[in-house]
Amino acid sequence: MKESTRPIPGLILMLAGLTAMAPFATDAYLPAIPSMAAALDTSVHKVELSISLFLGGFSLGQLIGGPFSDHFGRRISIFIGLILFCTASLAILFTPSIEWLWLLRVIQAIGGGMTAVNPAAVIRDVSCGIETARNMSRMGLIMMFAPLMAPVIGMLILKLDGWQSIFFFLFSYALMMMITIFFRLPETRVKQAEKTHFLKRYWLVLKHRQALSFIFSAAFTFAGMFAFITGSPSVYMEFFGVSETLFPLFFGANIISMFIMNRINMRLLARYSLHTLLSMGQAIQFLIGALLFSYISLSDSPSLFLTMLMIMLFVGMQGLLMPNCMASTVEFFPTNSATAIALLGALGFATGALTGSLVGLLGDGTPLPMAMVMFGCAIMGPTLRFLLYQKSSEVVS
Repeated sequence: MKESTRPIPGLILMLAGLTAMAPFATDAYLPAIPSMAAALDTSVHKVELSISLFLGGFSLGQLIGGPFSDHFGRRISIFIGLILFCTASLAILFTPSIEWLWLLRVIQAIGGGMTAVNPAAVIRDVSCGIETARNMSRMGLIMMFAPLMAPVIGMLILKLDGWQSIFFFLFSYALMMMITIFFRLPETRVKQAEKTHFLKRYWLVLKHRQALSFIFSAAFTFAGMFAFITGSPSVYMEFFGVSETLFPLFFGANIISMFIMNRINMRLLARYSLHTLLSMGQAIQFLIGALLFSYISLSDSPSLFLTMLMIMLFVGMQGLLMPNCMASTVEFFPTNSATAIALLGALGFATGALTGSLVGLLGDGTPLPMAMVMFGCAIMGPTLRFLLYQKSSEVVS
């Protein structure tokens, strides 16, 4: 029996809280990276590598969690993910070395990934079409406060009680979400007449070229943002000399631009199709990426203000592109939505891990590697969408 036919009080807020776990886990400890490097007797770049490892683990967790959720249900998938996330977060408090930090971050990420595939799937369970896109935007609007607040929270905790307490905060947050979901979220999964093997679920998504065009668009949009997230501590704090205290303000400026674009997207949905808005957003992001890369390449002493402004505009397009990519993707899979979201998210985090690692490997003490990788992502997204897209009204369950 599908319980989601009744309104679920606070649904969007709960789902936003679950989605916010990923930005909290990646962004809250960014101001603490230099302190963690000193405490673990290692380099800043090795601690930054834990971001890429988290993204890789998150990707794996989504690949596991998507078909698991479609097969067994949303609630059990969420609870298993949260238990893994809580356990690893608590263990990180006692990590003796950088290698243990890497391992525990991967376990934490797998749990986070299993949890993260469910919010968009729940939204698809209870809505469709433009309403799905609006709900995705509403959820995104609320959860954007997480990446805005995460570095601030991390910086405050760092000042008060050291970097380990940041991971205790992550443990406490996940525990709070577990209690809330247990009491407030019913099972919403659309039950199928017969069970489908998880590999077949992925094949249903992979063979749908139109859905893949949106999945790749989302993945490279995501990857461009994570290229910035990985490179931002060294670019802002080391190259431009921004202090640990001010770093959250520079980082948070990008979230404000995402918030603005999210609001614009919600208004534009009343006048334009999802596909039109996607094309518009990708064209703008491509132009900004080209400007940023050209400016950093040609300038001997780039301006902090101009660099920050272009990064804000580039990352801000997430607020327009991601809700529409996700809504366009899940529309094809009413009973297989978590698997579709898992593939979208896994590919996004995998490319994010790749671009983040690339920024680290190419690191030369300037913003150029970050700008180059961001521009590359802005090229790949629309290119793959153009190559894969074909007109179809097919809906696959």
